Amino acid sequence: MDFLQESREDLKRADHLLYVSLKYTRTVDVIRSIVMRLISSIGYSIELLLKNAKDKKKIKEIPPQTGLKCEIVKKVYNDPKITEMVEFYLLLRKISKAEYKKTNEYRRHVTMIATIDKGILDINMDLIKEFYQKTNEYVDYVESITYPKKE
Repeated sequence: MDFLQESREDLKRADHLLYVSLKYTRTVDVIRSIVMRLISSIGYSIELLLKNAKDKKKIKEIPPQTGLKCEIVKKVYNDPKITEMVEFYLLLRKISKAEYKKTNEYRRHVTMIATIDKGILDINMDLIKEFYQKTNEYVDYVESITYPKKE
């Protein structure tokens, strides 16, 4: 349950950053902080999936490298939603490491313009909310897989 709790804690922090900090400060630094919290939350979810697979003897060990973890999770679970989550996780990681510019700081339309290999991505308040909601859905889905409800 530790990985799930950590994932939920990071989501709570992201929620606060999104609905309190970003609302009042409107800076790109807060957007970057939200991205980092979402990465952390999904990272814990991936760890939970790997631990679950190891407990069920589907894999022998959990690799330390992020790329290998992602590949193993996609192969072991072979689920379109999990694959989508892993791809989203890798996109967020690219965004966090990307060169970026700031526009409209301290205004409603504050935007982080990140340059990634796929092109330029404008991350504004609306898009970061979508990212947060998507991450929340993924964490719920991972919980439903790893801790299915008994009826």
